[in-house]
Amino acid sequence: MIDLYTWTTPNGYKVSMMLEETGLPYRVHPVDIGNGAQHEADFRAISPNGKIPAIVDGEVSVFDSGAILIYLAEKTGQLLPTAAAERARVLQWLMFQMAHIGPMIGQLAWFTRSAPEPVPLAIDRYTQESARLLTVLNGQLTNHEYIAGDFSIADIAHYGWVSLAIEPLRASAPEALGDTSALERWLKAVGERPATIKGMSVPALD
Repeated sequence: MIDLYTWTTPNGYKVSMMLEETGLPYRVHPVDIGNGAQHEADFRAISPNGKIPAIVDGEVSVFDSGAILIYLAEKTGQLLPTAAAERARVLQWLMFQMAHIGPMIGQLAWFTRSAPEPVPLAIDRYTQESARLLTVLNGQLTNHEYIAGDFSIADIAHYGWVSLAIEPLRASAPEALGDTSALERWLKAVGERPATIKGMSVPALD
């Protein structure tokens, strides 16, 4: 049984989606980041950076959502090819999410929702870059059913972040965002998967 420490964020949803896709049994431990639970000593022993998600699988603990996706893919032999070229294709798009999509959209969300006062230069910077990154994804998906060809951890990694950002960006930066038809088709396809529906509801909060 895998213990999942998570909260209702795009990074948290990655791991619950992956666990549902692979069929691995897991227990959910909500970590209320709004109340600072991520800074408690017990959780920091699992996730030294004080960020969700994290998992404990027997004697193995893993933090950081990208590392967890790779660990679970390798554990189950699912959603990450073993052939070198196909594996590299999935991993490069996973890193695209980890290094670009997540940080840029995350900063945009903070400056637009949580900053104590508006910072127009930062909002414009993160809006334009987030929109640009989504155009890169839309271009990739124009010629591919899923981000790296077949459905993979690259799609799982992107789904929550793209879902969070696309409507606000369409409203605030329609010219920079441009055509999103391929992204819309992909969002629908991934969003209708049973594992996505279940994973996006974890943790279930009363």
